[in-house]
Amino acid sequence: MSKIVFINPGNKKETYQSLKDLSAYEPPFLIASFASFLRNKGYDVEIIDSNVENLSSQETALKTKNLNPDLVAVIVYGNQPSASTQTMTIAGEICSALKKENLLVAIGGLHPSALPKQTLIEENVDFVIEGEEQIPLLELLEYIDNKRELTDVSGIWYYENDEIKSNPKPPLISNLDEYLPIAAWDLLPMKKYKAHNWHCFDNLDDRSYAAIYTSLGCPYKCTFCCINAPFGKPGIRYRTPELVVEELEILSKKYNIKNIKFIDEMFVLDERHYMKIVDLLIEKNLNLNIWAYARVDTIKEDTLKKMKKAGFNWLCLGIESASEFVRDGAKKKIRFNDIEKVVRDIQKEGIRVLANYMFGLWDDNFETMQETLYFAKQLNTEFANFYSVMAYPGSKLYEEAINKDFQLPKKWGDFSQHSPNQIPLPTKYLSSMEVLKYRDYAWKCYFENPKYHKMIEDKFGKEVLEHVYYMTSKKLKRNYEK
Repeated sequence: MSKIVFINPGNKKETYQSLKDLSAYEPPFLIASFASFLRNKGYDVEIIDSNVENLSSQETALKTKNLNPDLVAVIVYGNQPSASTQTMTIAGEICSALKKENLLVAIGGLHPSALPKQTLIEENVDFVIEGEEQIPLLELLEYIDNKRELTDVSGIWYYENDEIKSNPKPPLISNLDEYLPIAAWDLLPMKKYKAHNWHCFDNLDDRSYAAIYTSLGCPYKCTFCCINAPFGKPGIRYRTPELVVEELEILSKKYNIKNIKFIDEMFVLDERHYMKIVDLLIEKNLNLNIWAYARVDTIKEDTLKKMKKAGFNWLCLGIESASEFVRDGAKKKIRFNDIEKVVRDIQKEGIRVLANYMFGLWDDNFETMQETLYFAKQLNTEFANFYSVMAYPGSKLYEEAINKDFQLPKKWGDFSQHSPNQIPLPTKYLSSMEVLKYRDYAWKCYFENPKYHKMIEDKFGKEVLEHVYYMTSKKLKRNYEK
């Protein structure tokens, strides 16, 4: 049977500039799970994580060639959905280097799935996968083994006699336990991954890290989000809690991993799912440091104590804007006047809050952005992310940006929030650069706020406060003259 090599592309220096040592080095769970699925089918599988190994495109291609694969799969995801697009620049360079070695190359991931035809035209690859990758990859291997025709391979785009062809996508996977099994962690350099700095504020000396999905997709329709691009529609599907906790037990006991991220766009949603995981974690007593995503309107006060006991030390809330009018323009259909109460309820149980804010939503002006910054400083959560609004492929905003002919970054890598040449979307009232300047100003104001410093020292000690000083000493290079 054929051999497949998976490649996880990435370039931390280009993506994060001087902040690269503070960001997470996240193991590519989806790649490792795809590898496990195909290995379970009898195929020979290897993984090259060129991101964490810090390999150039040429080094990646040579290492791949030495493994003598029949198919190479470059899978482009990242720490969050938007990271797929910002990784496409280095992914394209890797694909070109692979083709110079005469290797058969398929590319998949969120960005290629969102723009399959464009990706086929732009990148030097044999196949682009549109939709979920497991079935197309399995069928491509069967094609290589002469068990099916190319026209029978689901969800791929390719050239035939210089003409672009595409095959229908397979139906969405229903049995995630089979198609998204426990990942092939043994194929990854597990000691090289590390958690976000803030995730480890309770112990900066241990940043051992893994990240897993317990579900795929999201039922919401926020205009700025591209999470559902591979799936074609909003929705959510679950792995069984028993499988999830079995995987966490392996990570804890076999690989000595302490810090865990649940990658799910919306982990705290279906109480029957997430609280079953909580109960099983309490039963296993794995002593993990977990963080996960939630929404203000999905938090239930009576679940928080058990979540803390299970190891949930951080919850991430997408607050986005202090203005309900601005949020509603982004289809963030949340009606609440008690954000602060929800945050304090979480903190009361000893769980830290990571708050996400966005600057540059369509109805934003200087006053609404100032309102958001003021509110962030008032909440004074243990950490905060400040994003400027980007039109990521696969999102509604990207379609609107193309239709309105808005200026977008010239390189996919410049879709990174930390790129010197980042170009966020303009608003009704502000230019792209006015939005970006305010975002950078807001970040500096928040993390240099004496009130924040006092809270950090009181909760985590002087060592972490010194770490915050170090973090804020790192400066991003920006080209505001665009």
